[in-house]
Order: sequence, then structure tokens, then C-alpha cells
Amino acid sequence: MLDGKVALITGAGGFIGRATAALLAERGARIVAIEHPAADLSALEAVLPSTCEPLMIRADVTREEDVRRYVDLAVSAMGRIDIFFNNAGIEGPQAPIVDYPLADFRRILDVNVVGVFLGLQAVMPVMIAQGSGSIVNASSIAGMIGATSMAGYIASKHAVLGLTRVAALEGAPAGVRVNSVHPGFIESRMLSDIVGRLGGGEAAALAQGVPAGRLGTPLEVAKAVAFLASDESSYMNGHALVVDGGLTVG
Repeated sequence: MLDGKVALITGAGGFIGRATAALLAERGARIVAIEHPAADLSALEAVLPSTCEPLMIRADVTREEDVRRYVDLAVSAMGRIDIFFNNAGIEGPQAPIVDYPLADFRRILDVNVVGVFLGLQAVMPVMIAQGSGSIVNASSIAGMIGATSMAGYIASKHAVLGLTRVAALEGAPAGVRVNSVHPGFIESRMLSDIVGRLGGGEAAALAQGVPAGRLGTPLEVAKAVAFLASDESSYMNGHALVVDGGLTVG
């Protein structure tokens, strides 16, 4: 259980973010939800337990001052940060490298890599000072394999894995663990958009290529995050936890 633990979640309004927020709250954690100023948080509010009184903060994860502010507000309101799900991310356009717009490539790296880096930079000192904490960075199977027409997303998620490994080594002496979660084909807006842009029809058709025979759910990813966030994974550090129904086994 996570009774009394303070869980800070970026990208909390997305499919995986809100499933994770709801599950952690159900298990007793106090939730600090971070979302972009333009995001709709109504779906998140609807899935949180009635007893949950989350701290909702609007912030742009690519802006250093915003990241420092959301961490300061979380510590001021909650006193500490025990769990950090460094989750905010975007997929960007799909195009061959030779046609990939540089502005879009940079934007993906800004959100998916710089945003993760800034989150680590601001949260790790809090956890190091308190002598404990668990950070879960959201990567993807795209952080382990290649795929055509997705240079920006693939590059960014590989970078998240690298950041995770560095942070795991730096945090370990102070009792701070840093792991990453790598979802495969998960039922979500992002997957549907990617498939649609690549001309692949319905996202559900991808299930045919998954050994498990189906797409994953946001809740299944949330359960993996909850495990890494909890003391049940106390001897896991720098680990890349894949949640893909066996897709990357072969």
C-alpha cells in the first residue's frame, strides 16, 4: 500500500497519467497532478476516488521556471515527494527522416527529453534530502527498438532510458531509486493518432501482432508504475520494465 505517500505525476490528464493517478490514490497516496495549461482535467477529476483531494497544478514541463514552481508548490503543500511519475510526453508527426520537420523534431525532444530532465533535476534534490524516493520515467518500447517514420519519438524515448540509468546511479547512494516503464501498444489517444497518421486503420488491428493477442490497457501500465513506486520493488534501480504483451520478446 501507499498510505500517506505523496505522488507527483506529470501528464496526469492523459490516459496513462490519469489511470496511474487513480490507482495510486486508491492505494492511499496523496496526488499532485501536473498538466499543461491548455489540457482538460475533467476526465482526471472524474476517475479519482471521492475521498481524494488532489493538488492540481498547471505547468509546462519544458519551462524550467514552471518545473521548479510545481515542485516547490508540491513540497509546500504536502511536505515531501515520495513518488514521481515523470510521464508527460508527446508523439509528434510521422514521416521519414529525410522529410521530418526539424521544428517538430526539436519540439518532441523538448517535451519528452528536456521535460524529463528538468523533472529529475528539480525532484531529485527533494528526495535526496529526505533520504528516500522512487522515480518512474515514462519511456516506451520505442525506447528499445526502431520504427520507420518515427525518428522524433524513437530518439526521445531512447534518451529517457539513458537519463533513467544515469539518475539511478546518482540517486542510489541517497536511497533514491529511478526506474523506467516501457509500454507497448496501449489503448489510448496517442496510439490511435499514430496509427491513423501512418495509414494503418484502426489501432485495434495492431493486436494481431501482439503475442498476448490484444492491446494493453492504461490500468495495466498504471499497475507497473505502482509496483515500481512501492517498496515491493525496493531492490530495483535503473530497471526498464516492459509492459507490452510480449511484443518485443522476439
